[in-house]
Amino acid sequence: MNATEALNGLARAYGIVTEFQDLSGTVRHTSPETIRALLRANGLILDNDAMVIEAMAAWHAGNATRRLPREIVVRSGSENNLDLPEAGDWRLVLEGSEKVAVEGAGSPASLPWLPSGIHNLIVQTDCQEEEITLIAAPATTPSIEDVTGRSRIWGINAALFALRSERNMGLGDYEDLARLVELAGGSGAGFLGINPIHAIGWAASDTISPYSPSHRGFLNSAHIAPDQIGCIPESAATRFLLRGNEADIAALRGARMVDYPGHGRLQRALLVSMFELFEAEAGDRERSEFNRFCTERGKPLEDFTLYEALSEEHGPDWRVWPAELQSAGGNAVRASRQTLAPRMRFHAWLQWVADAQLSEVQRRAQRAGMLPGLYLDLAVGPRRGAAETWCEAGSVATGVSLGAPPDRLSPAGQNWNLAAYAPERLKEGRYAALRRVIAETMRHAGILRIDHVLGLNRSFWIPNDGSPGGYIRQPFESLLAVVAIEAERAATVVVGEDLGLVPEGFRDAINGRGLYSYSVLQYERDQGGQFRPPEDLPTACLACFGTHDTPTVQGYWQGRDIDWWQRLGWIDKADALAARTERDIDKAKLLSAIGKGGEALNADPVGDLHASLAESPVAMVALQLDDLLGEVESQNLPGTIDEHPNWRRRTSAALDEIGEAAGLDQVSRLMAERSGPPAKARKELA
Repeated sequence: MNATEALNGLARAYGIVTEFQDLSGTVRHTSPETIRALLRANGLILDNDAMVIEAMAAWHAGNATRRLPREIVVRSGSENNLDLPEAGDWRLVLEGSEKVAVEGAGSPASLPWLPSGIHNLIVQTDCQEEEITLIAAPATTPSIEDVTGRSRIWGINAALFALRSERNMGLGDYEDLARLVELAGGSGAGFLGINPIHAIGWAASDTISPYSPSHRGFLNSAHIAPDQIGCIPESAATRFLLRGNEADIAALRGARMVDYPGHGRLQRALLVSMFELFEAEAGDRERSEFNRFCTERGKPLEDFTLYEALSEEHGPDWRVWPAELQSAGGNAVRASRQTLAPRMRFHAWLQWVADAQLSEVQRRAQRAGMLPGLYLDLAVGPRRGAAETWCEAGSVATGVSLGAPPDRLSPAGQNWNLAAYAPERLKEGRYAALRRVIAETMRHAGILRIDHVLGLNRSFWIPNDGSPGGYIRQPFESLLAVVAIEAERAATVVVGEDLGLVPEGFRDAINGRGLYSYSVLQYERDQGGQFRPPEDLPTACLACFGTHDTPTVQGYWQGRDIDWWQRLGWIDKADALAARTERDIDKAKLLSAIGKGGEALNADPVGDLHASLAESPVAMVALQLDDLLGEVESQNLPGTIDEHPNWRRRTSAALDEIGEAAGLDQVSRLMAERSGPPAKARKELA
């Protein structure tokens, strides 16, 4: 075997896609340099051709004697008969137990009713003992009908950071969210969706994008409402802390854009002082609840808080920390657990407070009649060098970033500077790292949206060494099963954001598992470039006009995105004129698709577009709060960082004005008139 043959063999073994079609239909080949880089990202050391050949030989040696599959996906809640041709005696150990639950001999292995989870099947063949990871998952994730008793619901999507109120500190917080869900629930909305609220990182003061988190398994403490922290007794000291900064708070609250540095300085100082009050004044019940929270969250919380404490001294990117601190399992890190224990306790307290406030939001949403309630967003990955990659280093791909190949929207491709999980490493860890992230995000989510759900099937990795990017296959069936396990436990509906280059059969596969697809009206076109009428949309999806990355309705109608392209020098005056002409054509096509004639071209399109979505057969309709408020500017302009006020724009109406400004009564009547009758509930909320 020569090095080329060995390299191609390793590519097949590790799921590297050697060629793929882009959006234009062009076949792109994965270069040998890219294959080597992606293999190194999976933990292989391939410095020369000899090492490539050795790695292929080692892979063959490790699999030559194995006769049974390494993992099998089965259905939970039912009996399963596994055809194991080499089986002798076998025994089953259930997740969370060390005892044998059932045992037998021969094939098929007749397994009894299995609970959902990742179990261990040990099989003794004639010559050896082999372990099989047995992933037992429900047939489907919970449906809207399961959770709400209705076949169709509608809701509102909002930017939490953008909310304005008379009591926040210039950044929307969890109490603002609680009041907004009460307002939306009172208008008949079934859910309220927001941007990701994953932990950004205490030391990452320059990071503001909610899609660039530090750790997706923990919450963003910047959204804590200091005036709603209930674990501190009402005291003169508490009142002084909140009232002693009124002028600074008023300035932050009155700013046109979110002042992240100003908010951070003031809110963090308050949180530190309030933690000190908690330590000095909290009662036995509050301390007991906090200690129970820490115990229940266990080592993952301990690791995260240690990272946060270390980052305060060494910065938010562990890759530039002293070498002895770069591994969470090193001796120097273990010693730091003792010296940094007080600061770790503070960061654990922040997570406890954030968790309690978010739990209160979901409680108030459901009390207001809003089911499923909160619709939370799972970001595609964490920042490289941030907390999640340090805590879960054993499962993370090294030396690569997640991204997307070149397409019509991004001719140069996209590098998201986010970390990826390596499939083989994830399998070795029995998917524990990913399960933790999903489970924690679902804790208070009636609906979970998985950003770029295509990543469950294959991921596009961009190597650090400058090699072109390439696709690597993921254990799709196993990952879908993992999502189903956690969704069943949390009684959470799952939406997969499946925009972009979708492999054949992908949508059928996720819909078959109960996940809902994601439809953005301004992207819904047929092969001829015509907009697809909303009545042709599939039932198993959530439909909306736009997202945080697209123009608002008014922005689309006015060509505000085109204005920005020209302002930033991406297109010249002639190109801008052509783009505006094309936009006028598209507006007419879109109106035609929703059954409106040319006379509507210069009218306010919001009501017509929302009515068309309401009349579609989709299970969920999401209306953007920005559109209800008539906003023109988008939350984010892809391809920019500071050139456009990404993640900084605040709503034009304050919370107490939104009900009237957004015409929620009118929206409620519109959605009610065009939505079908409720279906009979099949299952109560857990």
